[in-house]
Parts: sequence; structure tokens; C-alpha cells
Amino acid sequence: MTTHTQRAGHGSGAATSSGWTVFAAVMMIFGGALAVFQGIAAIAKDDVVVHTRSYSFSFSSTGWGWIYVSLGVLIFLAGAALMSGALWARVVGVILAGLSMVANFVWLPHYPVWSIVVIALDVAVIWALCTGPQRSNR
Repeated sequence: MTTHTQRAGHGSGAATSSGWTVFAAVMMIFGGALAVFQGIAAIAKDDVVVHTRSYSFSFSSTGWGWIYVSLGVLIFLAGAALMSGALWARVVGVILAGLSMVANFVWLPHYPVWSIVVIALDVAVIWALCTGPQRSNR
């Protein structure tokens, strides 16, 4: 006798992704791609980045560009792995979203609105990855 959850594809023993996991994976894929583009823009042309005076975390825009390209590639790959259902990608995704939050916090004086939006999305990704698929005790 099969239950409703088994007919719906849940509880069959295979790892299933919840809607929040898919949301996190999609946000990581798009966020990683945008971080790569943001890094390329910072590397290619220094005029794109707004420079501030006497900022504690000042790097050259080329340095920030390489940080964002590297972080973006890692986030993109972890999001793609998360889409396939890899458990390690969930753990790596939380770590990378946390690193993205720190990088965007440091980037706040240069692009405050964009940084706040990305930080909020990173919080949502971390929440979605930590929540995980719901299991029924039936």
C-alpha cells in the first residue's frame, strides 16, 4: 500500500529537493554569474567603481575584481551542484553565501543599494539551505 507522499515522489528513499533548495540553487547560479560580471567590470575599467576616501578596507578595483570573479565562479559551481542534489553543495553554499555577505558588506561604500540587495539575498539563501527538505514522520 502506498501513501500519498510516496505517490507524490516524496519518501521514496531518493533525495528530493524542496522548493527552497531550488530557490537557493537558482539564486546561487544567478548571483555567481552576476558576481563574475561585477568582477570583470571592476578589472576592465577603474571608472566603474566609485572610490571613497579614507575607507578602512580599501583595495584596488582590480583586486576587488579578482575577489568577485573567484567568489562568483565558486558560487555558480556550488549552485549547479546543489541543483543536482549534492549534500556537500548545501554546506559549501552556506559558507560561500556567508563569504559573499562579508564581501558585499565591505563593498557597501562603493555600491550601497546593490550590496544591501545581495546581502539580503544571501541571507535568504542561507536560510533556505539550512532549512532543507522537510521530512514527514508518517
